[in-house]
Amino acid sequence: MKKPLIAFGLIVVLALGAWAWMQQRDKGHDGTLVLYGNVDIRQVSLAFDGSGRVADMKVDEGDAVKTGQVLATLDTRTLALQAEQAQAQIGVQQQNLLRLKNGARPQELAQARSGYVAAQADAERARKDLARLQSIAANTDNRGVSVQELDRARAAAQVADAQAAQKRDALRLTEIGPRKEDIAAAEAQLKASEAQLALLQHQVSQGRLVSPSNAVVRSRLLEPGDMATPQRPVYALAITEPKWVRVYVSETDLGKVKPGQTARVNVDSAPDKSITGKVGYISSVAEFTPKSVQTEELRTSLVYEVRVIVEDKANALRLGQPATVVLGGGAQ
Repeated sequence: MKKPLIAFGLIVVLALGAWAWMQQRDKGHDGTLVLYGNVDIRQVSLAFDGSGRVADMKVDEGDAVKTGQVLATLDTRTLALQAEQAQAQIGVQQQNLLRLKNGARPQELAQARSGYVAAQADAERARKDLARLQSIAANTDNRGVSVQELDRARAAAQVADAQAAQKRDALRLTEIGPRKEDIAAAEAQLKASEAQLALLQHQVSQGRLVSPSNAVVRSRLLEPGDMATPQRPVYALAITEPKWVRVYVSETDLGKVKPGQTARVNVDSAPDKSITGKVGYISSVAEFTPKSVQTEELRTSLVYEVRVIVEDKANALRLGQPATVVLGGGAQ
């Protein structure tokens, strides 16, 4: 009784082996290509553009962040005070420029005219005094007036004439208004102050570290109180989109892979759940198969890198996770 059972068992084993061999032999003949690789995503290291002391760290490892979300801040109180000071200086310069453009007020013109009239009157009085003394000296044969008195009167007349000329020139300048060069210089100074304010405001804004895209925090590298510089990363982020599986195709199977081709991706942690993808990149240069990739070919054979872009809306795939990619046939 035992011998027939043993013989029957051997027959069953041989049949199963033959079926497995046939499956292995026919594998790929229906157009289906099975590839093995690893999940890959882009990563970014974020650092502040400026230097300063970290004031706040708002997220931790594993947190999901959105585009534009503030992740950390620097202490920017000194810069903010400098910006306020620059704003006040701009206000003063704006008023100075406005004063130059508007020119003299009517009251200032009236004051300048009055000063000129007064200076003319003083000059006229000094001239008359000098003429009277000169007349006395001439009538008395220089005995009625001393030489010193004549010299003082002559000097007083000259001074009065000079002051009158000065007042006249001042009146003309007041009527003409400021020079174009003075207005241009005031405008340039105002623009320089505005640029300085913009620079300070930009430096204040650089005290906020924001996420460039939707991502997951991989590493938190600084803490509040640490000194941050552009060379010291604060966070390392893993960008959630796009996400792809990096696989390698032998030259004999390269003709079965086309850009945009539909793919099905499976991972060991959820073998019964497939993720949809498509071929996005095919390398034009052959390379040796990386040791981390498991294929049925020899590891020393030349292969071509292929990236299969996946639609992982549930964020189930992780960086470096092994994955199986099926192209063609059953992937459709």
